[in-house]
Amino acid sequence: MSEFDRKVLEVLREPLESGNVTISRAARQAEYPARFQLIAAMNPCPCGHFGNSRGQCRCTPDQIRRYLLKLSGPFLDRIDLHVEVPLMTKQEFVAKVDPNVETTDQVRKRVDQAHQRQRDRQGKLNGELQAAELEKGLHIEPTAKQFVLDVMEKLGLSARAYHRILRVSRTIADLAEAEQVAQSHVAEAIGYRKIERMMQQV
Repeated sequence: MSEFDRKVLEVLREPLESGNVTISRAARQAEYPARFQLIAAMNPCPCGHFGNSRGQCRCTPDQIRRYLLKLSGPFLDRIDLHVEVPLMTKQEFVAKVDPNVETTDQVRKRVDQAHQRQRDRQGKLNGELQAAELEKGLHIEPTAKQFVLDVMEKLGLSARAYHRILRVSRTIADLAEAEQVAQSHVAEAIGYRKIERMMQQV
């Protein structure tokens, strides 16, 4: 993703936020539906080894910061999950599938149940909730909400990122069949915002 021109990525901000895209040409303007799921990948630094436990990264902190800053804060705010995929060891690569790991069908069933729980509660999915609707139907424990606010201040997160974290937290709670959003759900949601935490390390 970081290899795309920054202007190209910035154009995605509107449809990611509103689910629509506006095209203006001379005296005419048209709006089209553009609700989609963005899935993108990038290296953590120019050489690709930042954070590698083997210590192979040769990039300077300034090089890493410049690389990460190719993605603007407002653009990252609109992406719910920033997930790190660590390097696999040789043992992990050749290991047999753990029989205790959930199958795709089992995960699908849990997701379908969580979707139904959201529709029953609020008539729509969590990702479709506006900020006011989210605050009303969140059912978050006071300690969990304070935890979000403390992390926001520490990482310098925006109001938009705050609401994204709350939506993901509510979804994690739904997958766990929990009525209230607990601090553990919030902590997991914050853990999925990897790039902002990486910025604090360089």
